[in-house]
Amino acid sequence: MLKLSKLAALVMAGAIIASPAYAEDKDAATVNGIAIPQERVDLQVKAAAMQGQADTPELRKTIRENLINVEVLSQEAVKKGIDKKPEVVQELELARQNVLGRSFIQDYIQNHPISEDTLKKEYDSLKAHLGTKEYKVAHILVDTEAEAKAIEAQLKKKGKFDKIAKEKSKDAGSGAEGGELGWNVPSNFVKPFADAVMTLNKGQVSAPVQSQFGWHIIKLEDVRNLKVPTYEQLKPNLMRRLQQQDIQKLIADLRNNAKIQ
Repeated sequence: MLKLSKLAALVMAGAIIASPAYAEDKDAATVNGIAIPQERVDLQVKAAAMQGQADTPELRKTIRENLINVEVLSQEAVKKGIDKKPEVVQELELARQNVLGRSFIQDYIQNHPISEDTLKKEYDSLKAHLGTKEYKVAHILVDTEAEAKAIEAQLKKKGKFDKIAKEKSKDAGSGAEGGELGWNVPSNFVKPFADAVMTLNKGQVSAPVQSQFGWHIIKLEDVRNLKVPTYEQLKPNLMRRLQQQDIQKLIADLRNNAKIQ
């Protein structure tokens, strides 16, 4: 995502060679004697291509016109001294820092690629964390153990789980759906809840279970084998996650080595 594919680069190179206008005219336009470099247009075309837009004459024309508009406005702002206003000076500096920071991160990612071996280890770790089963559960959440025990007694007297959940569960989202939480792997739940789910048989209801959210009565509605996406399907997401972790560590290291007062 950080650079054009080799094929796209070759196509663009061929287009530039084939068009004398690109080869001879290094400036996209001149506004009151100030040049707008062709490279500025190319940079925005590249950014658009990364968002899925095709490199067409119409796109280049639109970008050129927008850059001319920006140049006209910025020249007028300078004439009026707006560039000297304290808040504008700070915004310009922030913009400069953002560009530098973003470029530094892109350079770091390019020069510190995530290896295939690391990605595969991350995938194996994820699979182990998810397990082999997923569970369809419902629950009723209340504030106190006494309330939970009262609901447990109701259910033993043939009370309807979904009706009680709608009436008494303080989990508004699932309560409105009769306590339904849908299909989940145990790691999606807090530990006391997950541990309780794993002890239940299909159709069974738990005794009251306490978590940091309150007291739960849990019903296991169904169990099925978990279908984990393939390595190739998850690889882009794994890559992004590991890159984000690397960047967070990089920033933390830089902060630790900086003199911050």
